Amino acid sequence: MTSYEESLTLIGKLSQIILEEKNLFHSLHEALGQLAGSLGLKRSMLTIYNRKTGKIYIKEAVGYTYREKGKGIYSPGEGITGRVVERGEPIIVEDITDDPRFLNRTGVSEMEEETLSFVCVPIKSGENIIGTLSAQMPRAEVEELKKVQHLLSIAGTIIFHAVLRTQAEEEEKHELEDENRRLQEVLGERKRDRSDMVGNSKVMQRLMQLLSKVAATDATVLIEGESGVGKSLVAWELHRNSHRNEGPFIKLNCAALPESIIESELFGHERGAFTGALQQRKGRFELANGGTIFLDEIGEISLATQAKLLRVLQEGEFERVGGVETLVTDARIIAATNRNLEEQVRKGAFREDLFYRLNIIPVMVPPLRDRKNDIVLLADHFIEKANRMNQKQVNRISTPAIDMLMSYHWPGNIRELEHAIERAVILTDDNTIHGYHLPPSLQVPSATPQRFEEEGTLQQRLEAIEYEMIVDALKATHGNASKAAEVLGLTNRMMGLRLSKYGVDYRSFRHPSKSEEESALPAV
Repeated sequence: MTSYEESLTLIGKLSQIILEEKNLFHSLHEALGQLAGSLGLKRSMLTIYNRKTGKIYIKEAVGYTYREKGKGIYSPGEGITGRVVERGEPIIVEDITDDPRFLNRTGVSEMEEETLSFVCVPIKSGENIIGTLSAQMPRAEVEELKKVQHLLSIAGTIIFHAVLRTQAEEEEKHELEDENRRLQEVLGERKRDRSDMVGNSKVMQRLMQLLSKVAATDATVLIEGESGVGKSLVAWELHRNSHRNEGPFIKLNCAALPESIIESELFGHERGAFTGALQQRKGRFELANGGTIFLDEIGEISLATQAKLLRVLQEGEFERVGGVETLVTDARIIAATNRNLEEQVRKGAFREDLFYRLNIIPVMVPPLRDRKNDIVLLADHFIEKANRMNQKQVNRISTPAIDMLMSYHWPGNIRELEHAIERAVILTDDNTIHGYHLPPSLQVPSATPQRFEEEGTLQQRLEAIEYEMIVDALKATHGNASKAAEVLGLTNRMMGLRLSKYGVDYRSFRHPSKSEEESALPAV
């Protein structure tokens, strides 16, 4: 342990390093090295609390590899480091192997043969806690550890302003990365110049007809439907076909954000409006000016935020958090929910006036179980998408696999279907999706009718082959039964009889762009 004179020398060296070194990271690293060398530490570590992410990261360390430092991520209150940040009080541990609070996130202590002690102190000024300074050393008595704690606390005070600058830089970096991500989302949406909505069923035809009428207006739209039905695609379709399609399309998932920051995300904030507001930031309504804002899962926002949202809907006005200037936005509002908002209104969880302002034009998106005829078309669409993403060339779905897709009830709707197809594309080795490539949830005995199984009597197998050839021909001709009959060498009458025998609806294979006349089978 260092003497009093050695302690004064150490403090002087730390002050000199922080004052003279221009490179902040080098300063902190050298300061930790001086601490470790002077106090006989095995390891020393400096963490910084990022208020933007709500996480505590290792910024500099001595005795840890780069990989080990990357593992050291904590939340306030989690482990010893998290508790020190949360409470602002130092913690001493005589034997880390006996203290369950020591999480050993970095993994270095698992390799130790000797017993180690641990000291962790906050880096703070008053109530402002910005990180921790900690040390591991060969096991020592409490009195000796208290001396180390005292020196670490002094060191923390010396480097406080240097660490504060680092914290600000890290949070500003996070702010810029977040802003860049949001701008990339806007640019990404602008690049989409076609519809991703696939379907030829009657319910989808009615939906597309409604959207074509609504898109040309500036009316507020409330999109309702179960999770995974494609509400965001409907919102994009409305924007794509509107007079605002050259403007931004800004999305916000209200359920993905904590209540503490959703107001800032919607309306923006001024610099210094709250802890961590290092610079002025535009909100989603400001970014959406001249375009469309899509508020997904609108039923999740609090009553307080609902009141402020109602003002924007009624007057198009708002203020940034911490600001006094009234801003005006010309953004079309499209909202979506998987909840029954009328029921939420009756329960008092959703404002009645806001509901009626949002519900000017309600649009109900049907679940996949109500549009089974679209499953084959959707599966083909997702195969093409998965092929591009995974550099594959899958070009066929086997008959048993189609039967399984058609028999399943799809509680996760289109999102579940897309994931199932992507999984199958990745797993297949022969460019064909077989039943065993589909998720276990689809592996049910009733999924494949007995006469279409790949094993069975000769007659059953012949029927299975015939059925599969008919399905493949209909897929290749996009549901044009006459052309499919020609491909198979059948007359239209023979084709009609076989479609009736196997219960195949040729219309379920139509390409969305094909008309009724192009795909219809002549009367037999």
